[in-house]
Amino acid sequence: MKQQRRRAVLMEVGVTIAIALLLIFVMPAVLTGFRLNLLARFLALAIAALGIDLIWGYTGMLSLGHGVFFALGGYALAMHLQLAPLKNGLPEFMSLFGITELPWFWQPFYSFGFAAAAVVIIPAVLAAILGYLVFRNRIRGVYFSILTQAATIVFFNFFNGQQGFFNGTNGLTNFKTLLGATVSNSQTQFVFYALTVLFLAGAYALCRWLTSDRFGRVLVAIRDDESRMRFSGYNPTGFKVVVFAISAALAGIGGALFTLQSGLISPKAMDIAFSIEMVIWVAVGGRASLIGAIFGALLVNFAKSLLSEQFPGIWVFFQGALFLIVVTVLPDGV
Repeated sequence: MKQQRRRAVLMEVGVTIAIALLLIFVMPAVLTGFRLNLLARFLALAIAALGIDLIWGYTGMLSLGHGVFFALGGYALAMHLQLAPLKNGLPEFMSLFGITELPWFWQPFYSFGFAAAAVVIIPAVLAAILGYLVFRNRIRGVYFSILTQAATIVFFNFFNGQQGFFNGTNGLTNFKTLLGATVSNSQTQFVFYALTVLFLAGAYALCRWLTSDRFGRVLVAIRDDESRMRFSGYNPTGFKVVVFAISAALAGIGGALFTLQSGLISPKAMDIAFSIEMVIWVAVGGRASLIGAIFGALLVNFAKSLLSEQFPGIWVFFQGALFLIVVTVLPDGV
């Protein structure tokens, strides 16, 4: 049985690699630069969707605050991108707000290695701390959702009000170079696209491995009956903290890659509406379906792009109707 499961997982990983190579080498030949950039953004969002699927689909904890982790990953990389062209000095927006010296917490972000690590570590550590405080007190269900939603309000207002340190509501933008390469160059954009595909493939493989092993079976058992798990001798708190941290790290990676593609990260990514959008992607694709989470993110965001181009202003109503239909008529996704 174990050998069959292992063989099935290896086959899925092989198919994933084949699809990744197809995306990298075929899609640039058939899509315009603009459409390829859109696809890259949506693939980055799909990485965050995998994180939501782990925490909600497999573990049964509905997080309405993953936009915070997504944005923190984006800000971590954006801070390096702001400093990359500068040997010494300040980002332009800081000078406009009267800052005369680079803040101490910005200085480590001169290093790309530090920024890359921060993309993963900051969201994961924040989620682990928050998760431990919440889960050890056995807070779950709607109360967990409310707490994560409250976190988005706190972080949104904090970053929105930090004009001098993070450019407030305008966020960080106008990125020029990364590791010596011009960000706006078409070849550099292709590299960013290829990296996004590879990271998505890696994220899927990681999630598939986690959910197909004993760890994944414990997560499903927690989702189905947490009290029974406690009576069986398991401590759900540790498992929930770990999966919450992993899902936050995936959101942070997605946020960083999205920032590379879009050229902007702002507090809007921490808005409650964006966190709810993430949940809709997974709901459309089907809870506890990793492939579904990816396709849900791609499908919903492509629909959003097309409808916004053709019928500006209608997307909000369509999104609300879509969520209602999925929840009431198609609870297992489309």
